[in-house]
Amino acid sequence: MAKKYKRGFTVGTFDMFHIGHLNLVKQAKEYCDYLIVGIHSDEWVMHCKNRPTVINYEDRAAIVAAIRYVDEVVKNETRSKMEAWEKYHFDVAFIGDDWKGTEVWNKIEAELKSVGCDVVYIPYTKGISTTQIREKLKDASTTKIENK
Repeated sequence: MAKKYKRGFTVGTFDMFHIGHLNLVKQAKEYCDYLIVGIHSDEWVMHCKNRPTVINYEDRAAIVAAIRYVDEVVKNETRSKMEAWEKYHFDVAFIGDDWKGTEVWNKIEAELKSVGCDVVYIPYTKGISTTQIREKLKDASTTKIENK
């Protein structure tokens, strides 16, 4: 069966890779022949999220590149999806559906539409996020210290 799109693009930090990340790339690949995954650089994460990554860029990129649904990994150092589109000329961008209807993504969707690029919202995997993993690790280390 032919896929709806030729080239797809998604972007993220993919720190502490988990099932939500896997679900995103797997479902995105179901829509397109060739999936490009942008990985935020360590510097970008520090600048935009004001915190370091747990896993460095090279290792995160290697993990994502090893996934069979991913055709290409690229370093991302911008918030602009139009800059990414100008570099990679994808015909669809993928993002979690927790962003659907937000002011930010309504604007991005309109920009991409102006160049013939669609946005597909992938169902967010409930119950897991890198933030939740960070909190569990923090709680576990606090509990361990308290029990000594």
